[in-house]
Amino acid sequence: MRPWLVLLAIALAGAAHAQQDDPANGIFLVARPELVDPNFFHTVVLVTQTPDGSTVGVIVNRPTPLKLQQFLSDEFPTGNYRDRIYFGGPVMRQAIVALFHADSPPPAAAFHVMKDLYLTMHPDNIKPLLEDPARRYRLYAGFSGWAPMQLENEFNRDGWLIVSPDEETVFSSDTESMWQELLRRARIRPVGGAVNDPNSRMGISR
Repeated sequence: MRPWLVLLAIALAGAAHAQQDDPANGIFLVARPELVDPNFFHTVVLVTQTPDGSTVGVIVNRPTPLKLQQFLSDEFPTGNYRDRIYFGGPVMRQAIVALFHADSPPPAAAFHVMKDLYLTMHPDNIKPLLEDPARRYRLYAGFSGWAPMQLENEFNRDGWLIVSPDEETVFSSDTESMWQELLRRARIRPVGGAVNDPNSRMGISR
């Protein structure tokens, strides 16, 4: 793993508690049809920007047949999880990442991605999610990450489109049509504006 990915993984596992009070800072990256990287082909990635300028997130439309018991020890009530495990990205594929709704900041470290939505690898956040069947969350194997300026270079190569995120799409069970729908949404020209103007993208600054 590249050194910056190691640091990004550490940040995802133990992000400072102060970040939980920061404003929401998330966008959907929608892969353009021309993006042929097998890790991101036809994907929708919910991402946020870290304080050091890196970008981290999870692919939200790639379910897998994997079982949670393959990733977590017996101390976690894995049998309570009824959803599928999703492929979050090519970084740390053997780690479980949780994307979850919370009305208040969670007890352990997490990134605040959008309103009431957090991203974490911290076991003190993941275990309570598994213990409470009423919680709204989804689990991912691995995550996606870009070093500072790396994502900007991919934008310059026309790899991605930008769409404002919403929680219903994040947790949608219809992942087969999600990419096509968001691709359509991304290409609608807003009144008086440009399509996916990189100088006005949400959350991720250039």
